[in-house]
Amino acid sequence: MADKVIRVLLVDDHQVVRRGLRTFLEVQDDIEVVGEASDGAEGVARAEELKPDVVLMDVKMPGMDGIEALRKLRELANGAKVLIVTSFTEQRTVVPALRAGASGYVYKDVDPDALAGAIRSVHAGHVLLQPEVAGALLSQDDGHGGTGRGSTLTEREKEVLALIADGRSNREIARHLVLSEKTVKTHVSNILMKLDLADRTQAALWAVRHGVTG
Repeated sequence: MADKVIRVLLVDDHQVVRRGLRTFLEVQDDIEVVGEASDGAEGVARAEELKPDVVLMDVKMPGMDGIEALRKLRELANGAKVLIVTSFTEQRTVVPALRAGASGYVYKDVDPDALAGAIRSVHAGHVLLQPEVAGALLSQDDGHGGTGRGSTLTEREKEVLALIADGRSNREIARHLVLSEKTVKTHVSNILMKLDLADRTQAALWAVRHGVTG
């Protein structure tokens, strides 16, 4: 089972928060906390060193904040999925974080089972979009093109895009559309290229903003 363990890095400037997160996660058989960092710069360095599967990232930190750290990880082509950990009062920071490359977010008072479930979800390729965030996305212009680019998508690509926005992994999309996973990956690549987007998180955001839903 060792090869199926999800390796997690904790990045938060409050030691008590890191300790609480670690305590939550240590009881999970399939999750291992491989390291901690107290700010964004250290988080980027540790992510490059440890190659975790998932990074739990605070947004508000001294020096390099979580959003800048996300951008840096994208520049470095680090393959870790990033799950933002934020307080309810910081909702306005979630949308910029998602646009910077996060796969989703959880609140700091999340219960242990929900936290573990969120980690498993983003590790599997899901995008965690809550209703209030979808609403914020629909009310803002992110500058990533209008509906014109969507007209270049084939009907099958639109189906795949809608399922990405629904939080489905490639494997789940393949099962739903009765396609091979390789074919789904090709469709996802074509979607990103046609919409000039960097990853499936941006694709999910684009789909929500432009009404491409299942």
